[in-house]
Amino acid sequence: MTVVAFIIGIVLLVVGLAVSIALHELGHLVPAKRFGVRVGQYMIGFGPTLWSRRRGETEYGFKAIPLGGYISMAGMYPPSPKEARSGRAGGGFFATMVQDARLANDETLEGDDDPRVFYRLPVWKRVVVMLGGPVMNLLFAIVLFTILLSAIGVQAATSTVQSVSECVIPPTEQRTECTADDPVAPAAEAGLRAGDTLVSVDGVEVATFAEASAIIRDSAGETIPVVVERDGEQVSLSLTPATVTVPETDATGRVVTGPDGEAQTVDVGYAGMRAEVEYVRQPIWAGTTATFENVGAVAGVIWRLPVMVWDTAVSTITGQERDPNGPLSVVGAGVLAGEVAAADAPVLNRISGLIGLLASLNVALFVFNLIPLLPLDGGHVAVALWEGIKRTWAKLFRRPPPKPVDATKLVPVTFVVVIALIAMGVVLIVSDLVNPISLFG
Repeated sequence: MTVVAFIIGIVLLVVGLAVSIALHELGHLVPAKRFGVRVGQYMIGFGPTLWSRRRGETEYGFKAIPLGGYISMAGMYPPSPKEARSGRAGGGFFATMVQDARLANDETLEGDDDPRVFYRLPVWKRVVVMLGGPVMNLLFAIVLFTILLSAIGVQAATSTVQSVSECVIPPTEQRTECTADDPVAPAAEAGLRAGDTLVSVDGVEVATFAEASAIIRDSAGETIPVVVERDGEQVSLSLTPATVTVPETDATGRVVTGPDGEAQTVDVGYAGMRAEVEYVRQPIWAGTTATFENVGAVAGVIWRLPVMVWDTAVSTITGQERDPNGPLSVVGAGVLAGEVAAADAPVLNRISGLIGLLASLNVALFVFNLIPLLPLDGGHVAVALWEGIKRTWAKLFRRPPPKPVDATKLVPVTFVVVIALIAMGVVLIVSDLVNPISLFG
């Protein structure tokens, strides 16, 4: 794989992630402004500001580290109690953090009765604002998967022969060139040619190469009739599939192992021909279906994330191979994007791979941000819903409306969550550098 193509793949992924982040924050920005909340900043990235421009009351810009983004809404939390607005906080480190969070929030307010603040919105509007970001990632993923499946299509083997092998090479030998000792491939011996279209195999009409392959695999050592279409005419041939020993696989394609841990083998028929592959466009709803299937798969990873990160660390330390379905950092995603871009494959295949990778990352952003812990969007949704429950309870029992929930009290929990996320991120980045997951082994 070429270095230039590898770098291009990484750059394209970074640009795609920047677009994903921009859409995520736009999902927060638009409803916040529609509901009258004052938004001070809309930023893509963290760290030093590279470029910004103020339009109206909002500053829009880009920062140096493109690993996230944020919008700054006025009054995310209610104002600090008056007695807490002066003097130093008592109670140690976490109490100081709570007070600092309150003071930072107070700076976004224009007085205690500021009407254009987030915490004054009805519960449902706050939920809409906070869910707007993840939903944008979900919609972007649907668009990307729809482009991938319905505009480009899914590769499928046709019933047309692309190439015919000259000989049968034992699967245990790592070579591609034939020798004088290798037997002639059954397809070549039968007279099959590149460009032939399979019509029937062993008297059974076939519409796909998979159907033909299934019959051939079950016909090892038997002579079976094959009808092909060649130059507009049907030609009858006789094929005797060779018997080869291959690892046995289950319905999911995984190798079946015995009690001793060794791979089980099975004898199958082999012809020695490859099919032409073409892109088959899927129904327009296939992208949406694929997106939600990915949501389920990612959710299964997210709830086991700490354990899977621990397993990743163990694999890296012990030098074992990582789980290919395990979590990745943005560095690992960049490596995969580089491998896809530099692969020895048609350009359309590589484009499809990059689109699929970016779509999957947006699904991951959607699911991850729904975790009901601050500072994630799901945490803010949980706070709003808790306040809604308290208000409903008070209304049912005709009690005075409760005060707005002061989420700054959860700053210690937020701190622990952030530290845990940073720790897991460091483990994954180190693992992706030292023991990366590769598409090509």
